[in-house]
Amino acid sequence: MMFSKTWLTVGLLTAFLAGCGSDKAPSDSYRTSPDYRAQNPGEADKSDTMFGGVVPGINLFGSDKEGRDGAVAVNAFLWRAALDTAAFMPLASADPFGGVIITDWYAPPETPDERFKINVYILGRTLRADGLKVSVFRQMQDPQGRWTDAAVGADVTTEFENAVLSRARQLRLQAVSETN
Repeated sequence: MMFSKTWLTVGLLTAFLAGCGSDKAPSDSYRTSPDYRAQNPGEADKSDTMFGGVVPGINLFGSDKEGRDGAVAVNAFLWRAALDTAAFMPLASADPFGGVIITDWYAPPETPDERFKINVYILGRTLRADGLKVSVFRQMQDPQGRWTDAAVGADVTTEFENAVLSRARQLRLQAVSETN
């Protein structure tokens, strides 16, 4: 029994020490060396990450190239327009980096037994109609006071999308006229 524990310890120690080795030859230049920087301009500034930029030095799930291009990955005009269009509803969540706006339930004063909720997804950086996805939810209150899901007409979603797109175009035209 003692013999196998000793060999197990030696084997684990050997495996651990083997993992400490490097596949680089002593003549290889490192990213920080002047020779490497001269031969590969701009490469020394790149970081290798395992979790796509979450943990520096480890790159497991891909690069964080999109993260380096800019802070917000959605169209700013669509983002602002969606916030402006949904301003009459209470905001539950807004993620400018992911392009998601979620409102809380809103009951119009004219119909207190009916309430709406809107989710807006901005899908890209371009100001295009297919870069916007809107989901509208509706609930009706029954006589016992319970809220039950109700159908929403496709025209409601389309009208909201069109309102967001119109506002985004206005904001873009404003920005262009201010720069000229």
